[in-house]
Amino acid sequence: MATARTANPAPMIGLNKAANGQFRGQTKPAGPQSGLLATVQQSGDPQKRSSIPQNSGGIRFGDDWKKCLELPPKDTRLKTSDVTSTKGNEFEDYCLKRELLMGIFEMGWEKPSPVQEESIPIALSGRDILARAKNGTGKSGAYLIPLLERIDLKKDHIQAMVLVPTRELALQMSQISIQLSKHLGGVKVMATTGGTNLRDDIMRLDEIVHVVIATPGRILDLIKKGVAKVNKTQMMVMDEADKLLSQDFVVLIEDIISFLPKDRQILLYSATFPISVQKFMSKHLQKPYEINLMEELTLKGITQYYAYVTERQKVHCLNTLFSRLQINQSIIFCNSTQRVELLAKKITQLGYSCFYIHAKMMQEYRNRVFHDFRNGLCRNLVCTDLFTRGIDIQAVNVVINFDFPKNAETYLHRIGRSGRFGHLGLAINLITSDDRYNLKTIEDQLVTDIKPIPSSIDKSLYVAEFHSVDPDDDDNDGELKNKELGAA
Repeated sequence: MATARTANPAPMIGLNKAANGQFRGQTKPAGPQSGLLATVQQSGDPQKRSSIPQNSGGIRFGDDWKKCLELPPKDTRLKTSDVTSTKGNEFEDYCLKRELLMGIFEMGWEKPSPVQEESIPIALSGRDILARAKNGTGKSGAYLIPLLERIDLKKDHIQAMVLVPTRELALQMSQISIQLSKHLGGVKVMATTGGTNLRDDIMRLDEIVHVVIATPGRILDLIKKGVAKVNKTQMMVMDEADKLLSQDFVVLIEDIISFLPKDRQILLYSATFPISVQKFMSKHLQKPYEINLMEELTLKGITQYYAYVTERQKVHCLNTLFSRLQINQSIIFCNSTQRVELLAKKITQLGYSCFYIHAKMMQEYRNRVFHDFRNGLCRNLVCTDLFTRGIDIQAVNVVINFDFPKNAETYLHRIGRSGRFGHLGLAINLITSDDRYNLKTIEDQLVTDIKPIPSSIDKSLYVAEFHSVDPDDDDNDGELKNKELGAA
């Protein structure tokens, strides 16, 4: 599969559309490159972290089991209070299996975040949960840790089900689950989504599966075919629950719940909850424990700017940002699939590495783009709102809204792709005259301040490894001229 990197870039002639979301073209570095991307890749790549040999007999009583762990490089980046304002609990305080703790620490998770502190003990007790917490503050661990702790390997049926709105999120969650449970001695995790071969899923479910991570349409299909038997499933998690309870999915969710046992446990997690959640909660949840860590809606580590431009100035503005900002990885949002492909082609013609992804692509291409971008094979990704839900790529430090979103909820999820787990991020919005009303509305609804882009963006606002810049240096890499950005 071709990527956007070439050893000896040559001038591009007759660049054609790449149906797989990856362009081959001249690669031009987008601003200075720090060592963060390599660090994040190393810590996130399961192939680069050895674990305790499976044939070693495990950890014997009395051994210092922590010394046997192969931990990823310690993340020394600054973290905001979104994840550091905790009660001081440790993962070991929850009486978790030692083998699960091994997986947690080898993921690089050192201490529970606020949503994990609130959620893990309640979920372990079997009580229903309605949890509202910001994007990128550890919601996945908040439900996956108690879910895996409660798996009984002596039972060979589906014991837990995680529902997510997108295929990419299902793949991401299954990968995290597999890594967390690798020392548990046989927990079987399966991801099943639309757009893949149904026969393969049927054959997989003929074997033992303990945890299913799925999109609603596919798992309901398998349930109705009698292949996925969920009549003994004790726990159902809805990640990005607001999306799952929207008109697109809510009928499917209701149908799935009808096949579950009466005494099941339901956990709902999201950053935003519409009014419709109350109706669902009163119908299906039993005295749910409510967690609300959303006193303010936007992440504290994300600095937000807007550049006022005309439609024709947008590409030039983007080119200036690429050349001036210190980008580890960036995600660029457009409002339509057609504009995604056109912009990705334009970015590649400008000489920058670029992938694109949207819902109309073949699933195998979507999977490949998602995998390669996560592994750092490309600096920039152009996408639709398909990529706003739960996608966690630690190296992303810049989000650009090439097309400004129509509502506050979409905006919140988009900018939440940077600044993951309390780290720093930058969100830049290209605003035309048609977007002015939406900008003001979103600021009011989120109670946030989106400022005009300054003449110089301080790198310490979004770059982990920052060295001070001489303000009198005319070659200052962090300097952004208003006139170059089309700012008013």
